[in-house]
Amino acid sequence: MSFKSLLAYQKSFALAMEIFHLVKSFPAEEKFGLNTQIIRSSRSVCATIAEAYRKRDYFKYYRSKLTDADSENSETQLWLDFALACKYLPEEGYNNLQDHSLQVGKLINFMIHNPGKFGVKDC
Repeated sequence: MSFKSLLAYQKSFALAMEIFHLVKSFPAEEKFGLNTQIIRSSRSVCATIAEAYRKRDYFKYYRSKLTDADSENSETQLWLDFALACKYLPEEGYNNLQDHSLQVGKLINFMIHNPGKFGVKDC
């Protein structure tokens, strides 16, 4: 099985791509500020899920990487808060992205609390 088949990976990748396209509409002065931060944190979620899955032979590493992914997901939510406060996105779009991020967080936490279902050994 590939990490690409994980629902948490698929949903986090889709969220990162949605955010990538969204920030194109942000003002130019955010190019090296909010744009960079939100893109990096959202991409880091799916990248770290992939790393965790590949390290599933080592329970502590697996769990550590997934908690990192969850932290990056929370950081993405923070940057979305800033985007809303700066009026770079409408409240409906903000709510949609936050809901998507919350779903990703639930999936990550499921992976953390059910490591055996993902082939983790010695948990």
